[in-house]
Amino acid sequence: MSAPVRNTAVVFGRLQSRELRLVAARNRAAGLQVMTIEQLACRLAGGFCRPVEDGALRKALQTALGQTALGELEEIKLLPGMVDACVGTLRKVWTARIDLSSSGEHPRLASLAALETALLALLPAGMKRPGELVDAALARVQYAPASLGNIDVHGMTELEPCWRPLLQQLAAITKVRWHAGARSVPAWLDNMGVEVVICAAAAPQRETISAASALHEAVEAMRWARQLVATGVARPGEIAIASTSPGDFDDHFLALRADANMDLHFVHGTTITASREGQAAAALADILLRGVTQRKFRRFVALARATGGPFAEFPDGWLKVLPSDAPLSSAQSWQKLLMGLTAQHWPTEADMTAQLRELVELLQSGHSGAEAAGAALLRGRALSIWKKALAAGPAASLDLTLQGMREDDCLEPSESVVWIPAAHLAASPRRFVRLLGLNSSRWPRRQSEDRLLSDHILPRERLEPLAVSEADRRDFETILRTTERQVVLSYSRRDSEGRLLGLSSLLHEMPAPTYLRRHRRADHAFSESDRLAARPEEFGAAAQAASADRCWRGWWQPILTANDGRIRAEHPVVLAALNRRQSASSLALLLRNPLGFIWRYGMKLGAPELSEEPLVLGAREFGNLVHSVLDTALQATVRQRAAGGQVDFAAAVNAGLSEIRARWEAQEPIPPDFIWNRTISDVGQLARYALESTDQRADGWSSFSEVAFGGSNPKSDAPLPWDPAQEVLIPDTSFRVSGYIDRLDVEAGNSRALVVDYKTGKVRDEFVLNGGKELQRCLYAFAVKALLGHTLVVEPSLLYLREQQSMPMTDPDAALTALKGYLNSARANLAAGNAVPGVEAADRYDDLAFALPANAAASYCRRKKMSVAELMGDATQVWEAK
Repeated sequence: MSAPVRNTAVVFGRLQSRELRLVAARNRAAGLQVMTIEQLACRLAGGFCRPVEDGALRKALQTALGQTALGELEEIKLLPGMVDACVGTLRKVWTARIDLSSSGEHPRLASLAALETALLALLPAGMKRPGELVDAALARVQYAPASLGNIDVHGMTELEPCWRPLLQQLAAITKVRWHAGARSVPAWLDNMGVEVVICAAAAPQRETISAASALHEAVEAMRWARQLVATGVARPGEIAIASTSPGDFDDHFLALRADANMDLHFVHGTTITASREGQAAAALADILLRGVTQRKFRRFVALARATGGPFAEFPDGWLKVLPSDAPLSSAQSWQKLLMGLTAQHWPTEADMTAQLRELVELLQSGHSGAEAAGAALLRGRALSIWKKALAAGPAASLDLTLQGMREDDCLEPSESVVWIPAAHLAASPRRFVRLLGLNSSRWPRRQSEDRLLSDHILPRERLEPLAVSEADRRDFETILRTTERQVVLSYSRRDSEGRLLGLSSLLHEMPAPTYLRRHRRADHAFSESDRLAARPEEFGAAAQAASADRCWRGWWQPILTANDGRIRAEHPVVLAALNRRQSASSLALLLRNPLGFIWRYGMKLGAPELSEEPLVLGAREFGNLVHSVLDTALQATVRQRAAGGQVDFAAAVNAGLSEIRARWEAQEPIPPDFIWNRTISDVGQLARYALESTDQRADGWSSFSEVAFGGSNPKSDAPLPWDPAQEVLIPDTSFRVSGYIDRLDVEAGNSRALVVDYKTGKVRDEFVLNGGKELQRCLYAFAVKALLGHTLVVEPSLLYLREQQSMPMTDPDAALTALKGYLNSARANLAAGNAVPGVEAADRYDDLAFALPANAAASYCRRKKMSVAELMGDATQVWEAK
């Protein structure tokens, strides 16, 4: 059997290459080799020659830019984007075969010539510029018939000037055919000896579509493609969606592809950050460039652990060693946290603090330690992506570099609908085509100057013989002439910001546009959600839709419905929430907002913890800080008095401030230094006043702070006047209470006790229960009597620190009697299934307001107010209590 005749097919782009190989395999065409023009030149040149690869070029540029003096480019050579600019300019220079050293006297040309010289010295010897490849190939052109055979050029309408001499010499010694088909034939092919193969232009059905926006264009394109496939009109491999700037639509198609569950191949690749590994690299870049916080750390750990990094060696649940509400946004806060960790803090009691410290130090190394951090923290493909990003740009702009990187989506293009740049579609036509983005200045695109070689330095015609606007027009005409069945032309009426857009000049002779509304009922849906939107009757029959409809109608009605918190009586969740140990805060919530009580203590809902550093401390956080300092300072005064020395309030407060400040800076969100220092100063003044005004100078008194009772865990090892585990039951109710008393002073013999609750807010008018908001004095007075004896005289009071005013409660027993009635009414109301929004729902300090309808205080709660009061009956009386 004779050997097969060797043939070479020269193609443009990966899609055309893969499709030609598939056709050759199906036709059993032996001896065919498919390659680009660069690969053809390398094959003929031999000697392990290869074109300059993008990765090697970028890596060499990184080194050359740092080592080479670039004259007027010196000040910008290390800025983000410089590598990309140099790659683009140098490739234009090389394909145009421009000698930078002899092209003029402009300093910019000299700078780029110096950069090119340094760059070539760093590239591997086998990597050649296009002109060098052509020269080496021409020196061995006589071997073309044996190594290449007959040459067929497919799908091209243009060829860069540097390759044309090689094509002419090849045509002189072997058969070269230019398969133009219905495409335009460049004039420079005349008299080159190349056989031009042409055919008649196709006459596809043309249609013009007017869409609302770029997203709407993408949605309509997906509907169109799905309809063609579902009706059997076309196979996926016959359908293409194209644009001159596919990046404008990429995010839309990524989301729509997942929703449609349809293979949509991105010919130009998907963004790196669309994959888990790319997200891991991006999370690491964010930390190195902007600093490590707990939120960023947790995100990176979750992504890196899934890719097999060093965090995979840590036990399950180990992140619990990090305080959930601490921002950990500084090196000092991490150091303080790590210093306090012991083996008991870790889930398996295997101390891994040293390993964690090493990894945190890597994350704190900044962009200068990017290479070491990536090697230590990333694995597999994530590490490969990281190395490519470091080679593609400076470490200081890693986040921008990662955003611009792309990868293959691993779909088979010959069996998929393709999302493709227009230039590649012109080279590899399909039977059904939809062109997007046919707006002015987008198709054709505007011609712009090169970023480094402006027109006044080097004429554009010399640097780019075929302007981008002319290339777009030629691609448009090529697509129209080579598409067999249907071409749909689509444009947007408005951009993403709502501005009106003009039409492309290419649409002037096209059919009149069909106006499509954004929320129209689609003729053929591309996904389940799209289908349900087009069939409201079908969607209305679904349980989810019926529930949403009932909720919406119930929101408008003043009467209470099941969506407003009406549940069955004696619900187990309700009973469990009522039977738990209560605090003053939980009982206040029960009295004022039964729905919020069930959400928080029955369903365990909570507001999201924001661990970012605030500008100023909130009222609640400031109060917690004051209470912590007072607790520490009071214990210091107790120790001073026990030692027989004079009590120094200033020293006690300063010691408390120092200890609590260190703890907060390690575990809590704090404002900027200037504001934080001022806050600490204010806390010190308030704490000193609190200690001085409540100090019992007479003998026989014992002072306690943050006194745990009713089963609460003590906050310190300081002695307590009772057993904190002993239960405290409110008489004539079934409520057990627990909590912490801010300050308790007990006279010798347990004959008298002073209960003080600190307040850092504004002084209010005299009140007892304040509508159910303020229960501390009443409950704390009862707890002290229950634990120390009912014969004890208890004097509860509120101490407003800013205004330096005390508000005592004159008759705590009467207040407790009234409170018992209110609590029993609230319990009976909630047990009956009336978990409705109370007077405090959507209040300014309601942490669960996010679970209510939007603008609940102004509309929803006001609309339901009368029905809530009628349903709750006696349980609302506490809202009017003084």
